[in-house]
Formats: sequence, structure tokens, C-alpha cells
Amino acid sequence: MSFPGLSQAEWQEVGISALVVLGAVVIGRILIKAILLPILGRLFGRSRSSLDDNLLEAASAPAYWLLILAAFKAAINRLDFLDLSMLLSAENTAFALYVLIFFVLAWRIITALTTWYTQEFAQRTDTELGQQLMPFISRVALILLTVIAGIILLGHFNIEVSGLVATLGIGSLAIALAAQAALADTISGFIIMIDRPFRIGDRIELLELNTWGDVMDIGLRSTRIRTRDNRMAIVPNSVIGKSLVVNHSFPDNTYRLEIEVGVAYGTDIEKARAVLVDAVSQVDGVLKDQPVEALFLEFGSSALIFRVRWWLDSYVETRRMFDWLNTAIYKALNEAGIVIPFPQQDVHHKIDSTQQMNFAKLINQRK
Repeated sequence: MSFPGLSQAEWQEVGISALVVLGAVVIGRILIKAILLPILGRLFGRSRSSLDDNLLEAASAPAYWLLILAAFKAAINRLDFLDLSMLLSAENTAFALYVLIFFVLAWRIITALTTWYTQEFAQRTDTELGQQLMPFISRVALILLTVIAGIILLGHFNIEVSGLVATLGIGSLAIALAAQAALADTISGFIIMIDRPFRIGDRIELLELNTWGDVMDIGLRSTRIRTRDNRMAIVPNSVIGKSLVVNHSFPDNTYRLEIEVGVAYGTDIEKARAVLVDAVSQVDGVLKDQPVEALFLEFGSSALIFRVRWWLDSYVETRRMFDWLNTAIYKALNEAGIVIPFPQQDVHHKIDSTQQMNFAKLINQRK
């Protein structure tokens, strides 16, 4: 006899199946909520990390509904007097619910992992890369999870998905071509975050762009650099990826500077060297535990060229340091009587005897 015209025995079977589902609801709540979760919570509570607690909380509700769904499927399967179409509908419904439960479970696990990583692990290890990448990776993972779940459901119900996949591929290609510049910036942003040629707070110089300053933010599309005149330069990551970057903060803040000073020919070399070294050593900010050098490197066209080198403890005072050093060196050389020559050139013009006679005639004619 077909449903709803059931015999008394068949109605008893339906009642038993309903009791199975109801028992699963009650037992599942007692087993998972009242027994299993507290026990696992006490076990995981010994761990210093909150990851296990987050994963346990994320999996508790899906596990409860998975138990109820398994009981529902078992209760339906034991009713062998149901029509084949009803059994098939129940089977399809159960499959869809299984996919939904596992989808929710995976979604909650990804969200829990992202929250734990950004709020605990990345801050504890001072991992700026993870803090910047994890939200983006989480969004990509959730999108992929949704697409996979949709394809599984469509495939189970015999809906052709190859055309949809091809359409998605063509659409992705069209979007990639239309957003080629943005995509290049994003890929360069990933490379910068992984390779880490500079970090937030570092002072960098982009030689090809003649731009330098402090890195304020490293995004997926652009990097923000605050210049020394308090202007914010927003540079696309693809441009940085193609440029030569000088990091003035790595490996540490100690910094060596150098200038070239010319003294007149005939100056005592050792005296000039001693005056230069002593003048630089007296300037505030010059590291006392690092050598100050004055190297005689070149015979210039108008002067003897010294290269003066010294170290300072931070790149912050680089420009002021040149002012202080130039002033101190100029005063010291003047006090020592050492001449700083300006560029000059002697020109000698040679003429033969015939030209001398012609010049003499010309001068006599003008007299």
C-alpha cells in the first residue's frame, strides 16, 4: 500500500523511525553538548594556544547536525515499503544536506584558522606578512570552497557543469586581461611580502624614481612611502618590482657616509689627513667606536682629492650630518692654513716666428 494509506504495521515503522531521529536529537545534544565538548575543552584547555579551542567550537555544531542527518538517513532507509521515488528524493535530500554540513564545517574551520592566525600567532611572532596575507588567502579559500560545493551538488543532480567551468575560465581570462595592471600589482605585492626586501617602518630609496622615505604600508596593490617633506607617495607594487630598491634600515640602522674634499697641491698629505680626521671626529653623531678615515685617492685637475668616511648610528640625520661635517671641515682647514682650491686652468698658446712678426706689424700699425 502506498503512502499515505499505510497499514498499522507500517505506521509503527514510521513511528520507530521518528523515534530514531528524535533520539538522535536528544542523545546528540547530551553526547556532544554536555559530555564530549566539556571533556575535550578540559583537555585542550591545557594548551597555551587557542587554536584547538577555536577548532572545537567551529566543529561542534556541524558534528551535531551530521549525527542527526545520519540518524534521519538510517530512519528513512529502514522504511522499505516507501516508493522508489520517495527513497530517491530522500537520498538526494540527504546528499545535499551532507554537502551543506561539510561546507559549513569547512567554512567555520577556515574562519577559525584565520582568526587565530591574525589575532594570536601573527602578533606573537610579529609576522607582518601573515597579518596582511591571511585575510586575502581566507577570502580566496572561501570562494574556492563555495565553487567546489556548487560543482559537487550540480554534478550529483546530473546538471552539466563542463560548460559552466569553461564559462568561468573564459570569464576569468577576460577579467585578467582587463585588469592586467592591477593583477601585475597584486602579484608584485605577493612577491614583496614573501621576499621582504623592506618592511613597514624601513627607510628605502627607489633610485629609478628618485623617491625615498619611510614605508608606511605594504598593500596588495601599492606601497605607501612617506617622504621627508611629509608627503605620501603611493607607488604601485609592479613599479617597485622593476626598480632598484636601497633599504637604508637593513641590516641595521648604522650608516656610513662619505664626502670628497680637495686641498691645494703642495699641501702636506699627513697634515691634511690629520686635520680632516680630527674635524670629523669632533662632530656630534659620529660613532666613536667606528673608524674615521681620510683616504687620499686621486690627483685632481686642481686639487689633491681626499675621500672622508665616517659612521653614524642612524640614517635619520643623514642630510643634517652633511651640513655639520662640511661646516666643521671648512673651519678646520681654514684654521690650519690649508687651501681649498677652486677649479682653475692655465692656458698656453704657442706661435712660431712668422706669426710673431705678423703680430708685431699689426701692433705697430695700430700705434
